[in-house]
Amino acid sequence: MVRFDEEEQQKRLRELRDSEEEELVAMLAQKNYGISYIDLSAQAVDNDAIRLLTEDEAKSFDVGPYKLVGKKLSLAVRSPVADGAIKAKELLEAKGFVVTFVMASQKSIQKVWSRYKDLSFATTSRSGGLDIAPNVLKELSEKISSTDDAIREIEDAINEKDAKQHISRILEIILGAGIGIGASDVHIEPMEDKTELRFRLDGVLQIITHFDFHIYKQINTRIKLLSGMKLTIDNNPQDGRFSAFLPDVENEKGLEISFRTSMIPGAYGESIVLRILNPKSIHVKLEELGISPPLYKLFTEEIKKPNGMILLTGPTGSGKTTTLYAFLQKIYSPEKKIITIEDPIEYHLAGITQTQTDHKKGYTFLEGLRSALRQDPDVIMVGEIRDPETAKIAVESALTGHMVFSTLHTNNAQGVIPRLIDLDVNPKILVSALTLSIAQRLVRKLCTNCKEERVVTEEEKTHINRIWDAAVSEGKDMAGFGVNKDIEKLWSAKGCEKCNNTGYKGRLGIFEVIKTDENIEKVITQNLSEREIKKISEKQGYLDMKEDGLIKILQGVTDFAEVESVVDLVED
Repeated sequence: MVRFDEEEQQKRLRELRDSEEEELVAMLAQKNYGISYIDLSAQAVDNDAIRLLTEDEAKSFDVGPYKLVGKKLSLAVRSPVADGAIKAKELLEAKGFVVTFVMASQKSIQKVWSRYKDLSFATTSRSGGLDIAPNVLKELSEKISSTDDAIREIEDAINEKDAKQHISRILEIILGAGIGIGASDVHIEPMEDKTELRFRLDGVLQIITHFDFHIYKQINTRIKLLSGMKLTIDNNPQDGRFSAFLPDVENEKGLEISFRTSMIPGAYGESIVLRILNPKSIHVKLEELGISPPLYKLFTEEIKKPNGMILLTGPTGSGKTTTLYAFLQKIYSPEKKIITIEDPIEYHLAGITQTQTDHKKGYTFLEGLRSALRQDPDVIMVGEIRDPETAKIAVESALTGHMVFSTLHTNNAQGVIPRLIDLDVNPKILVSALTLSIAQRLVRKLCTNCKEERVVTEEEKTHINRIWDAAVSEGKDMAGFGVNKDIEKLWSAKGCEKCNNTGYKGRLGIFEVIKTDENIEKVITQNLSEREIKKISEKQGYLDMKEDGLIKILQGVTDFAEVESVVDLVED
């Protein structure tokens, strides 16, 4: 006896009807209207696109915004001549978007509508970025100026009873507080019995508060939605990005602050790190980086030359990107074509062509550099030299009329030459290409409001005398910096409200440089060790990082603890 499975039969009928509808829409799109067709059942829907219309607007117009690239919006419609589609296009174009109709089935459009339930807490989007209550964020960033303010505001939000606004308010305050007190990163880390919130201020993490795991889970979901991550994945790392637009008197479009999101699985949940990319924090002038007068004169002379290669070295977080951007801003003029290849673009610089690598699409530093050279640039900035091919092309570019800025992984300035040779760069060519090798670190500055004097310890006197005497024996003019080694007192950190009770406020660099002069050119082809290169470079008279750090200690700008945290003061 034949048995019919009614449920299976209905399923097959639905699939057949859906398939027939897709075929009909595809045919009508091409023959009747001459526009593209899309089946969204297997396509991703862009969060930023659907935020351009409210759920009610999308349903009343019978459309589905599903893809946004810059100002270009792809809008799924049942018919491009329907009144709703035309009205939706007019509304979006009035907001400054370029709308392209793409025909889709009702099932595809309903898929777009289904996404609104996940985004009901969010507001509108602009230029591919997200507005999270911009006026509120601005008010919070202006109101919160210390960690004490941040702790109070965040804990008040955690204790609110209004469940509907609860998580949105907490997240707004976390982001607003991070912007307000100048944090570079926000860390949200689940533990066995609580979740810890920390801000990185001047390179050092500070605990702000703790909250329950159920709040963490909701914040985790919100951040994933904002960042375009997959909600269902929690056992693999994910990266994303979103933006907040704050009202700004200097820019009618608003100040775009980007948040770069990273999540990695941990024992008790995903660790979340939000990198805050505030354009105002990168607009640091070259003269504000803490560069000593002799080095500043050298840097400004060399970066303005028509060709050559200047390489910066230092660990992650040592300020290399800020220095490179300061170089670019110093030499920028409408007469120069400047191109950057970055991973990722952290800050947008006016008048400069910036490109971002995309390894999934094969756009690496190497391919970016090759493409940039076809654009007839005067200056090229390569985010990092990682492989032999990129190193060789960068060197060749410096020899053919381009100024090349980049970074390299070495511990010090004298490590640049051996590292490039390890990357198969021909030493004979390197002689003519490499201009400056620069190493840098960041140290916190003593708070000028609360720093206090104390007596120098015997151990500190030993360090001072040893470093000072060695520098003088090498012909370096230590006294020319306006300090004296025979000092009885030094400035130290205390802590006050203005510096969040840390004793430090702001950071500056300590530097060392090797210029490729006649003596260095001779040793490049001899494949000498780092120690041998350092001995030869000392005759140039520029301070190394120990000596630069010591000068800043004696000037009362920073202290021994800070310099010792980034430079070995004992090593010869």
